Amino acid sequence: SNISLASAFPFNMSADLPLGGRLHLDGQAGPVDSVDAALTPLQAKVSVQQMDLSASGFIDPASGISGIADFDGTLSSDGHDAKTIGTLKASKLKVSPKGSPAGQPVEVKYTLHHDLVKQVGKLTQGEVAMGKAVAHLVGSYDAHEKITSVNMKISGQGMPVDDLEAMLPALGVVLPPRATLKGGTLGIDFTITGPVDKLVTVGTVKLENSALAGFSVGSKLSAVSSLFGSKGGNSGGSNSNDTNIQNFSSDVRVTPEGTQVNNLNLTVPSYGVLTGAGTVSPSNELAFKMSAQLGSSGPSIPFNVAGTTADPKFTPDMKGMATGLYKDALGKAVSGQSNPVSGITGLFKKKNQ
Repeated sequence: SNISLASAFPFNMSADLPLGGRLHLDGQAGPVDSVDAALTPLQAKVSVQQMDLSASGFIDPASGISGIADFDGTLSSDGHDAKTIGTLKASKLKVSPKGSPAGQPVEVKYTLHHDLVKQVGKLTQGEVAMGKAVAHLVGSYDAHEKITSVNMKISGQGMPVDDLEAMLPALGVVLPPRATLKGGTLGIDFTITGPVDKLVTVGTVKLENSALAGFSVGSKLSAVSSLFGSKGGNSGGSNSNDTNIQNFSSDVRVTPEGTQVNNLNLTVPSYGVLTGAGTVSPSNELAFKMSAQLGSSGPSIPFNVAGTTADPKFTPDMKGMATGLYKDALGKAVSGQSNPVSGITGLFKKKNQ
């Protein structure tokens, strides 16, 4: 109403969005930029209900992000620099091309500055919350090319695992059937860079005092540890179908070609310490070389993990075992402690004649 090309005027606008969404703007705009109307100054309150993110046109399809969002916030622009502050609540959120919808809603409170001319911006505040678990996301983006590029950092410490477990499918994390993470806290520290269709995510993850319910590391390793005449303990305490985790940490690098995991360290109190490194393919196929230290004074047993994240296969690394035993036996022989043959034959549980 009271439209003027030379001065500010109030406006009120409502629109239907794809697949049943609704948009409402209420504010004032002007004076209208005579060269590019998109650079016209404005101040507005924004309300969005039931916006389908993948169909909205606001999200780059290459990012793999989808879900249903409600939004309340403000938008202000002087014709060159725009600022938006608001709260986004998303249900059925998916943030990975290979992911599936999250089981709980996610709330994002953010402040974003955008250069309308250069088509670049900065996210100066980003609180991503699921229940009591809160991560902080900040960084910059460049949208002037066909595919948007980002340079972001996300971190969160002491996040309750029970609140995050429903988010794992959205990230493309696949656990074995009927297995769930229970209790404890999670810490993450990642950088996210590159075009949104070829993101590179690098950082660290740490899990403390948790449990993988419905999955027993001890049973998977029983065939491996039995080669040394060791049962390896009960990895689940009172419930052998679970794996109690004192701590888990690793360095992670995620690209479209797959996930590289280094410096993996997993402490299962009643079993031992597992260390190693490996890869996870885009189709969730595993290729890990690991070592299990059974107890505080038990042998270090090398093994491989293949299969998939939904059905991992643990097999002895016979070459690694033989090499380790040979080196240990040779070292003792050089120091005069033992006959090297006895150490090697120990692999087959036979006494030296």
